[in-house]
Parts: sequence; C-alpha cells; structure tokens
Amino acid sequence: MQVLEYGPPISLVDAKQVIEAAEAEASANRWAMVIAVADSTGHIVALHRMDHAQFGSVPIAQAKALTAVNFKRPTKIFVEAVAQGGLGLRLLSTPGLCPLEGGIPLLRDDKVIGAIGISAARSTQDGQVALAGTKVIHG
Repeated sequence: MQVLEYGPPISLVDAKQVIEAAEAEASANRWAMVIAVADSTGHIVALHRMDHAQFGSVPIAQAKALTAVNFKRPTKIFVEAVAQGGLGLRLLSTPGLCPLEGGIPLLRDDKVIGAIGISAARSTQDGQVALAGTKVIHG
C-alpha cells in the first residue's frame, strides 16, 4: 500500500472549483446537498449548503471531509469495514472518524491537499457527488 504524504493545503480557488463540480452533479440529479472542502491541515476551507438541503447534513459533510483528510482515505473504506462486523466494529469508537460514504481525499502530485465531504442523500449518492468534485483536482 502506498503511503500518502500531505501536500500544501488546497487553495480557496481550487476548493470553489471542487464545490462547483460537485454541485453540478448534485443539481443534475436534483439532489439538495451540503458540500464541505477541508485542506491538508484538517481545516474547513469552504462549505456550501444548496437550497433546501437539510441542516443536519452540515456537520456530517464536514465530518466526512475531515475523516478523509485525517485518515488519507475515502470514508467508504470505513463503511465497508464496519459492515463486515467483527473487528471492523472497533472503528465506531475511533475519535474523529465518520464511517459514512461521501468523503474522498483530494490528491495533487500523489499528495493529499485536502478532502471533500458530501451529505444529504443516500450514502452512494453522496459518494457519487464527492467523486464528481474530485475530478477537478484529479483530472
């Protein structure tokens, strides 16, 4: 397994482009979502709540972005580990870990520059919108 390094924090300009791409995917599917972008230092750079997105999704989107940047992996990995049960259930007691799909690290030159977190729909839909946002950075 490749060990990812942290890179320079994502800029606000890039974070806005990530949000725009994610919002375009959400809008195309008629999903009202919350989109959070964290930088490589674990701080929220930008937060966007689309019209009519539920308020409860604001902290969840942020938690997904922070989980993805802090653990340098998509949150979907934690969903799968918890679903397997057994030792995977230990993850539920990990501080600062949100085991819900929709958080994905943002990489530039194979370094983590931040992460995107999406919340408000089904987990798979959150993941779909997050992936759309990453394409601005990952290409």
